Amino acid sequence: MQRGAVHRKIMAKSRSFFVCNECGAESPQYFGRCPTCNSWNSMVEQAQPAKDATPRAAALGRGRATTAKASQPRLAMTLNQIQDHPQARLPSGYGELDRVLGGGIVPGSLVLLGGDPGIGKSTLLLQVANQMAARQRVLYVCAEESGQQVKLRWQRLGPVGDVGSEGEGSRGEKTESKRQKTKEEEIEDLEDAETAGLEAVDSQLFLLPEIDLETILMELESLKPTVAIIDSIQALYYAALTSAPGSVSQVRECTSALMQLAKRSNISLFIVGHVTKEGAIAGPKVLEHLVDTVLYFEGDRYASHRLLRSVKNRFGATHELGVFEMVDHGLAEISNPSALFLGNRDEQVPGVATIVACEGTRPLVVELQSLVSPTSYSSPRRSTTGVEYNRLLQILAVLEKRVGIPLSKLDAYVASSGGLAVGEPAADLGIAISVVASFRDRLVDPELVLIGEVGLGGQVRPISQLELRLKEAAKLGFKRAIVPKGQSVKVDGLEIVEVSRVVDAIAHALKGNP
Repeated sequence: MQRGAVHRKIMAKSRSFFVCNECGAESPQYFGRCPTCNSWNSMVEQAQPAKDATPRAAALGRGRATTAKASQPRLAMTLNQIQDHPQARLPSGYGELDRVLGGGIVPGSLVLLGGDPGIGKSTLLLQVANQMAARQRVLYVCAEESGQQVKLRWQRLGPVGDVGSEGEGSRGEKTESKRQKTKEEEIEDLEDAETAGLEAVDSQLFLLPEIDLETILMELESLKPTVAIIDSIQALYYAALTSAPGSVSQVRECTSALMQLAKRSNISLFIVGHVTKEGAIAGPKVLEHLVDTVLYFEGDRYASHRLLRSVKNRFGATHELGVFEMVDHGLAEISNPSALFLGNRDEQVPGVATIVACEGTRPLVVELQSLVSPTSYSSPRRSTTGVEYNRLLQILAVLEKRVGIPLSKLDAYVASSGGLAVGEPAADLGIAISVVASFRDRLVDPELVLIGEVGLGGQVRPISQLELRLKEAAKLGFKRAIVPKGQSVKVDGLEIVEVSRVVDAIAHALKGNP
């Protein structure tokens, strides 16, 4: 009996536990609703071997106490002992993407790109692969599509140089050389000549339709590309795990294996991630912690522009913004996004004000539109587009309490031009002025910008990066700016008006305008 008890104690038994597919939370028993993220029917069962009776960490701890000397490091180093290795970033061929990444692609970095279905994630990465294949070796792993589907999309996007300033020049040189060759050798079929000219670029762009993780890892080790693209991480499958592709364990293990290989082989890795109905990247939260950069590709399906936003970046500033436009041959960069979010300044209507929002280090001039009308219901309606809803309720309460405008019985609608999400407090003053202008049916000077945060006491608070915002406004031709008092900034060609309260800002903004 004693021998059997010892045998049972030594033998490692497997136990089962349950993991949430939405948030990755673990539980020893099954719940229909996850106790962490409150999602229904997301708990799946997984088997895990029991831990050893004698942990290795405890054994190492006992051995270290007897053999190692006190206060002597084994592997740790001081900061002076670590050698400096300057990071040489790789240009992606698109200035907007390089801006969001912090100046270019860092070798050996992991970039996670998420977005809604059909927003253009695969199109953007295929265009980046097409541009970079002219200089480096690129591997595109298409786990959701066949090779023929990717090639058809590549043909629709056009050859290298169809999108981007750098490519246009190279395409023009190639076209001129093709014309000379046609005159000299009298080639009648121009399509065959164009195909022959693209063979040099195509030889550096490799395509791998595969979902097996081990096959992809072996291909990365043998090919050793400079840049690799995984589209998408939810479609990869690791045979050692029994769960289905896209589960928490599959996404976690596949990302971890790819990260180790990318760091070891110095491969820049782009990973496409699906998003949930709430807009967050599907899979465990540890997925965003493993990668170096997290990018979100946003946009309205009814609009042509797309916004590339940086949420996490270990090699640059967060909340950077890149603007693209979906055209017939793919995604094109927008060099001046402020012009996109400005409405028609020639046609003036009441309730329109202009602000300068900052996305990371990029200032954007955005037009805000407000409409205040009598309500037909017992409780007035509040609606926002691109503006935080709770922020609007707070500003309306301040205007009614501190300024005396009766907005509690009126409907209020506020929208930003182009649907750009403006969430920073610096837009408060512009929202307040546009609401008051719509209530009084007054016009705001189209050459005026409003920058400031509105406090609950009716005061205008200081904001950050004021000089950067004012320079962007002056560059676009604005003449006046209302800013918080105490931030003395001078910009050539721009009249600065400092205010301390919302009432003073309203008096200056609506002064002399019928």
